[in-house]
Amino acid sequence: MNVLALYKKSRPYSSYVIFGVLLALAPLMVNLGVLRFFHLTLIAGVVIYAIVALGLNLLMGYAGLVSLGTAAFMGVGAYLTAFFTQDLGMDFLPSIVLTVVITSILGILVGLLSLRVEGFFLAMATLAVAEILRQVFIEFTGFTNSFVGRTANFPEFFGFTMNRNQTFILLVVFLVLAMFVTQSFANSYTGRALSAMRGSEAAASAMGINIFKYRLIAFSVSTAYAGLGGALYMHFIRFTFPNVWMFTLSLMLFAVVVIGGVRSVAGTVVGAFVVFGVPDLILVNIPVIGDINGMAFVFTGVLIIVVVMYYPAGLIYIWHDIKVLVHKVRGRGKV
Repeated sequence: MNVLALYKKSRPYSSYVIFGVLLALAPLMVNLGVLRFFHLTLIAGVVIYAIVALGLNLLMGYAGLVSLGTAAFMGVGAYLTAFFTQDLGMDFLPSIVLTVVITSILGILVGLLSLRVEGFFLAMATLAVAEILRQVFIEFTGFTNSFVGRTANFPEFFGFTMNRNQTFILLVVFLVLAMFVTQSFANSYTGRALSAMRGSEAAASAMGINIFKYRLIAFSVSTAYAGLGGALYMHFIRFTFPNVWMFTLSLMLFAVVVIGGVRSVAGTVVGAFVVFGVPDLILVNIPVIGDINGMAFVFTGVLIIVVVMYYPAGLIYIWHDIKVLVHKVRGRGKV
């Protein structure tokens, strides 16, 4: 088997690895002067939000459930990580594991809400939970330090503390792993059960799929991704306070999934770059437009309208349409 055949057989996993290797070169580009320090921080944010959005895509795209509380669960992950590493002196890995476990348990509790309400009412219920958690962040000063904020350090392994560049590469590793896990999860029996549930819960139940079980799994996995993203945010940004985890961030993460592509791993990453990267990389440099306050939200809103009208499957499928067009122009017919 030649290299090209092996690559095609292992897709999309090999593509994720190649993408991760290229992305991990960003610190080198900063050292060479090709990128600035600001760019590295911006890309790190995109990576973190892409990880969280992958979990949200599993919830929305496969289970067909809606959550507007993702940002709050990121906040829970951030504060738990600060507590475990700063107050209890734990290393990076055990703190990450505990954070993911606790946030996934919280996801199960929220998932119990979905057994009673659906659609718009479920979205409102998750929004209410998110606001309750944010008020906890504000009032529970002994744990969160309220608006004064909490700090953390770069990841520490057995007494060795990583620097910013090493932490960035660690973020990329977690993103690639999250892409692997999401792809495998979607292709598994559980992923197929969630897809069946999304199509018709009555039909899925008639086929023997336990709706109660898989709804809880969907929420648990989604909040685990959010907790992981919050923990990584805390170790790279190293500071947080309650207003970081507001409702607007949940909406932006929701937009990432819609714009990039529902039920698409690569589309979610593309959506994260478009929503969290393009405004600060491109729009800010456009005269007049770059001076408008909240331009990122305006851009995201307009883009959602355009995508819903012309590319409801997400921007990731533009590439496929381009290939189809090229083949038609060359007279080769439809791909």
